[in-house]
Amino acid sequence: MNTLQTSEYLNVIDLKPDSIFVLHEKLERKLPAHSHTKGQLTYVQGGVAFIHIESVTYIIPARHYVWVPVGLTHFLEVRHHGTVIRNIYFSNQDDDNTPFFKQLGIYPVNNLLLEMIVFTEKWNGSIAPDNVVPFQFLSSLKNLLPQLGVKEFPIALPTTNNERLLPIIAFLARHYNEPLTLEEIAKRFGIAERTLSRLFQSVMSISFLQYLKLLRTVRAIEMILQTNKSTSEIAYATGYNSLAAFSKAFYQLTNIRPSDFGKR
Repeated sequence: MNTLQTSEYLNVIDLKPDSIFVLHEKLERKLPAHSHTKGQLTYVQGGVAFIHIESVTYIIPARHYVWVPVGLTHFLEVRHHGTVIRNIYFSNQDDDNTPFFKQLGIYPVNNLLLEMIVFTEKWNGSIAPDNVVPFQFLSSLKNLLPQLGVKEFPIALPTTNNERLLPIIAFLARHYNEPLTLEEIAKRFGIAERTLSRLFQSVMSISFLQYLKLLRTVRAIEMILQTNKSTSEIAYATGYNSLAAFSKAFYQLTNIRPSDFGKR
């Protein structure tokens, strides 16, 4: 599969509408924004991955999967060499009857689903209906998803192509660990403080402080899952001046204490 060109790779997935396509990769290949005629389950094993949808970037932590519905334009990004991506592409038969399959969602993986996903390692490529045992197994896996995926993971970081905000977003991405304020950023980029505040709200539907908190939480999740730093070290590395402040902000966004996130 790795020898295929990008266009061939995407065509092969959708080539046989009634089949289920299985693909396990050490890293998600760098694809442009694209969509499929099949629903896509992508499981993240180790580290984190990111899925970009229009003006939003969602974080997919380890032990979670993303469901991408038919026709939704997206692309995946993996930043850590230890992350394994497991993709299963399902035909869209009967999807209209189940709301779960019609929308993007990121869900935790319990032990049953994990065992089933790992079991699919023995297959790669297109699985036709006449290949009865693997096809029925994969179909059963899909049918379980609406029953198991009841609680979504909530972290979504807005993105934008706005020319005034782009350099500011890039600056925040590099300096999120510093004690940043709206006043300081406005002054640095020669924008009135009130104007900058309105830009964040009107373009990204989020306040400056909310965006900064989200960004720091995303970076904290990466550190929890991809480094050996302690919770205290991560708190200070993401710009908080106390463990308590970091833990409170993290919990507000994820409903999980940072000390428990890696364990889960």
